[in-house]
Parts: sequence; structure tokens; C-alpha cells
Amino acid sequence: MNTPSTHLGRRPFLGACIGLGAGLLVPQRHWQTRPLLGFGTSLALTVGTDDPRLAEQALGLAVSDIRLVEAQMSLFNPTSALSQLNKQGELRQPHPLLVQVLTLAQEVARRSKGAFDVTVQPLWQAYAHAKQHNRLPTAREVATAQAQVGWQALQVQPDVIRFTRPHMAVTLNGIAQGFAADVVKARWQAMGVQHGLINTGEWSALGQAQGGKPWRLGIADPRDGDQLIQAVAFSGQSVATSADNQTYFSPDFKHHHIFDPHTGHSPAAVASVTVLASSAALADALTKVMFVAGKDHALQTSKAWGVEVLLVDKAGQRMASPGLISL
Repeated sequence: MNTPSTHLGRRPFLGACIGLGAGLLVPQRHWQTRPLLGFGTSLALTVGTDDPRLAEQALGLAVSDIRLVEAQMSLFNPTSALSQLNKQGELRQPHPLLVQVLTLAQEVARRSKGAFDVTVQPLWQAYAHAKQHNRLPTAREVATAQAQVGWQALQVQPDVIRFTRPHMAVTLNGIAQGFAADVVKARWQAMGVQHGLINTGEWSALGQAQGGKPWRLGIADPRDGDQLIQAVAFSGQSVATSADNQTYFSPDFKHHHIFDPHTGHSPAAVASVTVLASSAALADALTKVMFVAGKDHALQTSKAWGVEVLLVDKAGQRMASPGLISL
């Protein structure tokens, strides 16, 4: 199957120039793509194998894996494990996947000194509530919400997850989609799938695209989703992007869905961040760390984490780490 390059994206700022064309096709390789809805947006899974039956099986199991992650980590599903944790303040005998993603989240929080913190949900709720009344939250409302934030007050153990402070809540919107991509990738690797592209809202790749070319991903301009500001090549790696125009609370994008847990407000200088890492969950989480680090410290921070970064500031200026492969 010869699949043309397309422009995809779960968010207006992230687009894909998927490198499935250009070059001689590998005759014996069978390519199959399955679109689906998940995490409230359009997703896509692409597999290239020598065995069409393996491709079909791999796609079916990947969809099941994504549904399992959603059932554990969705805030939109009132019966999800995460929703029950937020409602009750404690969750006994949690699913191992939920323990795994929260353990990673806590490690990123620790290493970033709280720049990434999954307990920022009270801040989101404060801003969302105020937006319903066509305003921003007051300083007192922000301070009240911020007092309910703190990754140190989230206990994660194999047999129980609990809050040690009242009125806390967790959001995994900043890591769950990347985590889902990692789950699918591990599944495919265990099955012997050598070539594939996983779009769960964040992106992960195996092997090569059709034609033996690297996978290519286009990063959209955060101020014009129809324009790509840069294309990056990746193979066996993962890419995640966060931007201030995904969900915002003020038309100037000053207040948006990414919060600095130390201030209770959105980082002021950055419009979008793309991170390339070995893990999609890590890349997903680190986009928020880079937002908080800002222009002056993002490159140093990316070096410390061993990842690549592309940052766009509010004025549209770009900076990229030297290891980012541009096309």
C-alpha cells in the first residue's frame, strides 16, 4: 500500500508529515493503518510487516492497549480508576499500569524539582470554573488551588495510591497519551513488529517508514496550525509537543493549560515545546518541564535529561538543541 504524506494532529499545533513515500518500496512489506478515536481526539496506528496477519493482530492488540490506558487514566470517564482516586482520595489494588505511570510522573517531579506535577488538577479546575463565568480566577482562588497542589503529598505504592492532603486531584493529561504510545510500542516489539508509527496524541516510531526512509514529523506553528515551522526525522524514538494554544483561558494565550506549579500561573515566555526522547511518556512530561524552564534554561535542561528539544517563544523565535535532526 502506498500511503501519501498527510497532515494530521490531535491538536492544532502538531502536524505530521509522515514519511511513507519518496523512495523505492519494499515489495514484501505489508503496510496497514488503523484510524481510531481515543483520548477525545483522532489517533492512528500504522504497521509495516512481512505478514498481513501479524499486522492485523498488532493493530487489534494496540487498540485494546489504548482502551485499557483510557479506562485507567481518563478524567472524562467518571468510572475510570483516576476519577475514582480523585473522588475518594485513595485507590486500593490499583492496576499496574496506573502505578507505573504515576511512578514515572513522581520521578520526573522529583528530578525537575516539581516543574512537572500531576497534582495540578485543582489549578485547572479553578481556571476552568472561572472561564465559565468569562473571567480569570482571582488571586485568592489561585492561591487556594495552589495550596492543594504538591506531588510530595501523593503516595504511590503497588497496593494503594492515596493523597495525604485534602482536596487534592490528579490529572494525567500531560503524560497518559505518551504512556499509551509506549505501551503499544512495547507490545509491538514483543510481537516482532519491526516497522510502525504510533499516534496516540504523542508519537512513537519503530524502524523505518515505507521506502526505507526515516519517519518524519512536522511541527506546526503555534499561531497558525496550517503552517509547519519545522520537520524532524526520528526512528525508534518518540516525539511529544505541547503548546499554549491547545487550551487557553485568555485570548492572548497568557493563561493556558500548562501551569507552573510553583506560581499557580502559566509560564510566560514560551508558546510551544517539542521534545524527542526514547520514551513517549517521558517526552510528554518533559514538554511541561521545558515550558517551566523557559527560553533561558530549556537547552541546558534538555542536556541534563539527555533529550532533544525545539522551543518556540511568544514572539515566534525558535531554538533547538544541536542533536535535533531537521529536514
